[in-house]
Amino acid sequence: MLQVSVVADRLSYLDWNATAPVRPEAAAAVAHALTVAGNASSVHHAGRAARRLLEGARASVASLVGARSDEVVFTSGGTEANALALRAFPDRRILASAIEHDSVLANAPGAVRVPATRDGLVDLSTLEQLLAADKRPALVSLMFANNETGAIQPIAEAAQIAHRYGALIHCDGVQGAGRQPLDMRRLGCTLMTLSAHKLGGPMGVGALVVAGGWDIAPLIRGGGQERGRRAGTENVPAIAGFGAAASAAMAEAATWATVGMLRVQAEHRLAAIAPDAVIYAAAAPRLPNTICISMPGVPAATQVMALDLAGVMVSAGAACSSGKVRRSHVLDAMGVPEREAECAIRISLGWNTSSAEIDHLVEAWGALYARTRVSAA
Repeated sequence: MLQVSVVADRLSYLDWNATAPVRPEAAAAVAHALTVAGNASSVHHAGRAARRLLEGARASVASLVGARSDEVVFTSGGTEANALALRAFPDRRILASAIEHDSVLANAPGAVRVPATRDGLVDLSTLEQLLAADKRPALVSLMFANNETGAIQPIAEAAQIAHRYGALIHCDGVQGAGRQPLDMRRLGCTLMTLSAHKLGGPMGVGALVVAGGWDIAPLIRGGGQERGRRAGTENVPAIAGFGAAASAAMAEAATWATVGMLRVQAEHRLAAIAPDAVIYAAAAPRLPNTICISMPGVPAATQVMALDLAGVMVSAGAACSSGKVRRSHVLDAMGVPEREAECAIRISLGWNTSSAEIDHLVEAWGALYARTRVSAA
């Protein structure tokens, strides 16, 4: 039985796809907004002050994806934004890729699943066949980049296909925003989901961007907030932090090239240690920060715990399952064998990940690999 007795004397956070550390700019914006007492719907002085913060943040978030301010609907996070998108047009049937986040698949249980290729990309030929076979109005939900493998999906090509059949495109842009240039009009998207905490804003706030002035069916009713598209008093401090994080992310876009070089270095070093390891979606265009890799014969839960004891924080697949470690539906959809998929972990870097943290990862992962080979022998 594998024995782990490592005591961490340093910590390396490599789980940025789960959440990013809050940026100083975002924390400062939240703190300032907490001093503004007004309700953004009130017309008096304090209310107008809150409204200015709200609309300033809205403009920043809109700029992140090439949208207009009036197209941004603030929500409680990416999950609510996905739910709102998928129920925005109740008369349309839904097609969703098989590799979508659970917050898409769970909110569209009757959706037609579009398969993925072994490289982790949506199968565009099947998407076209499915749209051609049923002439009813449709909404296609396809993420910008997969949260587990980092594979960047062919959104623009999918949108061209969808538009030929009168379908609309919803893009879950949560993992791409702030890491890759996003312009929802150039991509051909009608709806795009965003989440603040993935790009250094506070948790508990997100947005659905609705292009072109489409009327959407609200999920939450009761007030006229967000132009009638999402009722409830806006969380101005969190939204202010979201806006600040969006502005900071746009200002430092060039840093992701450096992150990409660190990712490539990490992959080469891990592969040199374990030639039998598999890096998923390696042949696809990927986010510069994401590695999904298996350590054959070592369950993901064991890896996550052992690396944590060594001070390296990673995850097994998506980090949205209340601490549970379960086999990835994304890898299943890619045709990865069950036993292999159960040994896959996700390593995700961020804008201030250092080469020392990559050294730490390689050292801890390599030590675990060596111990498991001794145990197996």
